Amino acid sequence: MRILGLSALYHDSAAALIEDGRIVACAQEERFTRKKHDAAFPENAIAYCLAEAGIGLNDLDHVVFYDKPFLKFERLLETYVAFAPKGFTSFKTAIPVWLKEKLFQKDLLAREFKRFAPDFDWMNKLLFAEHHLSHAASAFFPSPFEDAAVLTMDGVGEWTTTSLAMGSGNRLEIHKELHFPHSLGLLYSAFTYYTGFKVNSGEYKLMGLAPYGEPKYTRLILDHLVDLKEDGSFRLDQSYFDYCTGLTMTNGRFSALFGQPVRKADREPLTQFHMDIAASIQEVTEIIVSKLCHGIKKETGAKNLCLAGGVALNCVANGKILREGIFENIWIQPAAGDAGGALGAALAGYHIHKGQPRSVTPGKDAMKGSYLGPLFEQSDIEARLTKAGAKFEVMGEDQVIEATATALADEKAVGWMQGRMEFGPRALGGRSILGDPRSPSMQKTLNLKVKYRESFRPFAPSVLREDVAEWFDLDGDSPYMLLVAPVSEKHRRAMTEDEQRLFGIDKLNVPRSSLPAVTHVDYSARVQTIHADTNPRYHALISAFKARTGCGVVVNTSFNVRGEPIVCTPEDAFRCFMGSEIEVLVVGNCFLRKEEQDPALKLDYKNAFELD
Repeated sequence: MRILGLSALYHDSAAALIEDGRIVACAQEERFTRKKHDAAFPENAIAYCLAEAGIGLNDLDHVVFYDKPFLKFERLLETYVAFAPKGFTSFKTAIPVWLKEKLFQKDLLAREFKRFAPDFDWMNKLLFAEHHLSHAASAFFPSPFEDAAVLTMDGVGEWTTTSLAMGSGNRLEIHKELHFPHSLGLLYSAFTYYTGFKVNSGEYKLMGLAPYGEPKYTRLILDHLVDLKEDGSFRLDQSYFDYCTGLTMTNGRFSALFGQPVRKADREPLTQFHMDIAASIQEVTEIIVSKLCHGIKKETGAKNLCLAGGVALNCVANGKILREGIFENIWIQPAAGDAGGALGAALAGYHIHKGQPRSVTPGKDAMKGSYLGPLFEQSDIEARLTKAGAKFEVMGEDQVIEATATALADEKAVGWMQGRMEFGPRALGGRSILGDPRSPSMQKTLNLKVKYRESFRPFAPSVLREDVAEWFDLDGDSPYMLLVAPVSEKHRRAMTEDEQRLFGIDKLNVPRSSLPAVTHVDYSARVQTIHADTNPRYHALISAFKARTGCGVVVNTSFNVRGEPIVCTPEDAFRCFMGSEIEVLVVGNCFLRKEEQDPALKLDYKNAFELD
């Protein structure tokens, strides 16, 4: 049985294909169109999924969309009616789009699919899953657990913003929900907006900024904005927000509460105030998530917890839940946001709608390391790079590993494109830029000269799974870079009194451990454990780097510049290589050195994409 899942028309459109319960292919549309967070109908992602399986649309048993547009429209109308006459401007903006595109989504999807297969039986094969059920299914069904509690948290689906589901075998049922407008995701997005970052894109920047500040406003937030109960349920005081009926996230009363207006990112610098605001909302988020998890444990007695929804990408909160030991085991869907809803929709169609059995391998999830995107054969790579004008050396597998490890040890920035592309927002060693974590200058170099992004943003370490406890206070799996853990005490360097008095971002340039490029200012790191069974080549590279340096860790950041989707094809990789200060590019067995390339092919990539 083959089922295609789709997410589309809001943000992060994607497609996912399963066959007899096995995940075959998943990809986000942005990787093909090169438009970040692309919300368009995912025709390229669909074409890839079908090609990966060697089938056409007529070979599908069902297509499942990840939410129910009529319920979402009902929420929109009821909200406007509840707040009327306030919000008429927003109403005028939203309703024509809904009437033209989103309300009659089944017809829209059918029209789009006719281009693939005009005679496909859409009336009987097109299904719709509820948004948070799609999230929950994406978390539970691929997990390594036979039974688990499933917590989903995001901005909003149809009505739901937070849900608790219980999964057992091939069954999954939602037990509790929090409804719009009371949303942890929208609360965090409100502060993202207030500090001058882009909503649905800059939330991870706010998380990265938090360690530079002090949580001075936590009490103010909990006293005025959030009515938080002991079980983690909460209500937001809507008199401070504008997202229900307005065109912004917050209003004047919100700004008055904190004493400063919304930051204009293009004209106003980040100050200690913004860092303290970031630290405060991060702490509030952690408090709420912790209470939710304690409440779930008390109510259900579950040993295992699965997480999905955009808030599950908050790896700092995830790390805190893990360290608190509330559950014996935690598993987080690597594509936790809306893109992962496509996979959840397909899995819900297979297990829930069709009642098909589920196979679980204890200790091993079904995501295949999240390497579920396109793969390019060596001959194809060579042909594509040649056509792009690239100069490269073709090496044997051992030789390319050794040459790359040497480049890393020489503190070169390396573009690394190998195997299948990752599904989800993180680069996991398939489409990554790599560096030497021991270098005190590597973080600043990668941010300003390679990624062209804000200097305060931290980088993640990829560490051999067998070495993780040597370097970090973590002795478990973190294959999807969704857990933050402290750097091991023995590798830390204490800051002097003068260094501790430095302002905010000035602390960035102070080495805080023997891995300064991946150690954040609070001695934390967003850890990715590398496993030989899911990514043998990446594991071999880090092992070779360790043989040279004694360090089984490398810097891993996504292969893109700021505002660009992660690269997909060899051509994407070569363009990014020629448009940034990456010094070495490795695609398959092709090894490229910047100094050997035609200078005429150099690109001005710094301003090539709309900033995120």
